[in-house]
Amino acid sequence: MNLRLALSAALLITGAAHAQLATTKVLTLDAARRIAAAAAVEARTDRTAGIAVVDAGGSLVYFERLDGTFPAAASVSFGKAHTAATFQHATKDFEEAIHNGRGALTGVKEMTPLQGGVPIVVEGKVIGAVGVSGASSAARDEAIARAAVAAVAQLSGGSRTSAVATLPASTVKAGFTKGSVLLDRGDYQVHASRRDAPGKAEVHQIDTDVFYVLEGTATLVTGGKVPDLAISGPNELRGSRIDGGEVRTIGPGDVVVVPSGTPHWFREVKAPVLYLAVKVAGDGVVQ
Repeated sequence: MNLRLALSAALLITGAAHAQLATTKVLTLDAARRIAAAAAVEARTDRTAGIAVVDAGGSLVYFERLDGTFPAAASVSFGKAHTAATFQHATKDFEEAIHNGRGALTGVKEMTPLQGGVPIVVEGKVIGAVGVSGASSAARDEAIARAAVAAVAQLSGGSRTSAVATLPASTVKAGFTKGSVLLDRGDYQVHASRRDAPGKAEVHQIDTDVFYVLEGTATLVTGGKVPDLAISGPNELRGSRIDGGEVRTIGPGDVVVVPSGTPHWFREVKAPVLYLAVKVAGDGVVQ
């Protein structure tokens, strides 16, 4: 081996040793569900919509179709999301370009140039996209998709920290007066919860609840079926009651863990019922 070749090899090895691997943000299934849920909430006035969430490569991560939405919305919403992710532009841009004379875009393979596809951008990088089809109008497809993407800022902006929090007794006591959030760290919350009357049946699609009862007794129903279940917020569903399910009486000192997706209902309450509720969220937007 000549000297020049040896030096080149040494430099190559040294450079490789000091090279740093690039980190890539990845859209999680949990985040895709949250984004779709935000879109579904925005689509309540339309009552119909197909919602597709894809990763940076345009592969489907999650799809949801509201009842009554025409079947083709599945493929069209995916096409919009795939286009927005892989071309890294909102599909409305391509639709407008075609209307302005760039008809050649209609011949581009794997492109759906219809508004309603919006990229998901985190820290300046496209990590996926949302596509919506089947709402009351094309403009509403676009608005729903943008509302879903706007939810990403809340999810990715949640404070994940290992800092220890201390809640003074006075703060906790005051929190139980009317019920309040004592601590919100994005991926988990601590609530001072107070119930003076029975509540609605609830289903948290993402959060797991942990209840620690301090005062009072209640009849808690879990599982079963909520006959009139409806969207009440992002990843939150509510109804008037639970049919069937498991019935238990809870009181001071009891701890109850309600996994995400499990219907639960405070059917009867001997007021006041005071309990700490810890809500633990899923994985968040990116890994």
